[in-house]
Amino acid sequence: MHKFTLTLIGFFAYLTAFSQAASENTVSSVIDQPQVEAHIRFLASDALKGRDTGSPELNIAAQYIASYFQGYGLQPIDSTDGYFQPVDLFKESTLSSATLSFKEKEFQLIEDMLVLSGDSLSEEAPVIFVNYGMPEDLKGKDLDGKIAVALMGRPGDTNPQSAFFATAEKQQQITEMGGLALVELYRSAQVPWSLLVRYLNSEQMKVGDESPQKKLPVVWLNDGQSILKDLFEENAGKSATLNVGNKVRQPINTKNVVAMLEGADPNLRDEYIVLSAHYDHIGVNPQATGVEDSIYNGARDNAIGTTALLSAAKYFSDNPPHRSVLFLAFTGEEKGLLGSQYYTQNPLVPMNKVVFNLNTDGAGYNDTTKVTVIGLERTSAQTAIVSASELVSLEAVPDPVPEQNLFDRSDNVNFAKLGVPAVTFAPGMSDFGPEIMKYYHQVTDEVASLNFNYVEQYCKAFVQAANNIANMDQAPTWQEGDKYEEAGKQLYGR
Repeated sequence: MHKFTLTLIGFFAYLTAFSQAASENTVSSVIDQPQVEAHIRFLASDALKGRDTGSPELNIAAQYIASYFQGYGLQPIDSTDGYFQPVDLFKESTLSSATLSFKEKEFQLIEDMLVLSGDSLSEEAPVIFVNYGMPEDLKGKDLDGKIAVALMGRPGDTNPQSAFFATAEKQQQITEMGGLALVELYRSAQVPWSLLVRYLNSEQMKVGDESPQKKLPVVWLNDGQSILKDLFEENAGKSATLNVGNKVRQPINTKNVVAMLEGADPNLRDEYIVLSAHYDHIGVNPQATGVEDSIYNGARDNAIGTTALLSAAKYFSDNPPHRSVLFLAFTGEEKGLLGSQYYTQNPLVPMNKVVFNLNTDGAGYNDTTKVTVIGLERTSAQTAIVSASELVSLEAVPDPVPEQNLFDRSDNVNFAKLGVPAVTFAPGMSDFGPEIMKYYHQVTDEVASLNFNYVEQYCKAFVQAANNIANMDQAPTWQEGDKYEEAGKQLYGR
């Protein structure tokens, strides 16, 4: 520490520096490698069989996390079952049949078409072509009793990940306008049709919906040669016949793990910082044979993140920040961000009291001098996160692979869509190359492959970043012009 001349100004500077140094030393002393390693060794052990959503082993992981929340003196929320928020999910079987007939063409399930969502349907109805199906495309259109045909995604964006979000928005609006079904023309060269079939024509987990309203079917047609737009546009008004069979639904027993710590500042404790990590992974490879390793242990994805969350719980239990902290361990992230989707649809504290979500997740690391913060430059918490990382000799860097659309591929996005400033704090990554893919969703993502010196520093950086944000004078905001800025203004009444 620098020596200060204890003038009045210098005295206050001294106190500020002393307070900051004490905080730094506390984080460093509280978060230690043996416990970091112990958490990861348990969560990513073969005994937990890859922590698949709905499995008994994931429930064991939930109990483990809850026991530490309780041991650290964190409080359950009254509306939870102890530290658990039951999450209403179901497993939906694959379709046995689906066809679309229009003019002289008949599109067949798997070969030509996939059904993304919606209820069964057997109807002959007029077709209406709606360009991309954006609000401006639908304005003034009569969709009542019609099959809407649209180009996939949004104008200029053929990324399948973002297309899923756009499809859900279109489905909602077309339902409200009386449409019978949504058919989108799939043209993306980024993901081959065969890969889509393998992923989408399989059992799917979804968030339960108690709404009595039927969900209109959403169909993707393979338009790899870009010839179907003219067919549907030039023959708008003519009838098509759509047949979508039934799917069998099976309830899934799973839960989010939730705990709360009240803030120390009476003027700020009504505001919440959400710290989150998903604790599930993808289970066991059923096709493995003999002595072949079949367990997707998920050490990087996301035992590291869950351990960072537990590290934050340990630190804050004795060092409460100004704002209150909500600790959320999500289920079902690997099945489509389902635990966080359920939570944001069924929040346990008012969403307009949540001023920031610091999520921790990642595919792995290939640069142990850095932490990668997906969305770093998008909120006013950037300085707080960068300075926190510097304290443990790591460099916080923004997303190096924006083409991967990582911001929309972790639990932070469900908060962001509601307007809450949200980022994902991830291990250091310079690219999405071979060193990442060697472990990402592979059975090789084992504890033995980790650099625990780095993982310890990563956890410390996460906790320090959480501490900095929870003690900011002003609540973080979206940067001007961010696509979620308007949602934030509506959420907070700004």
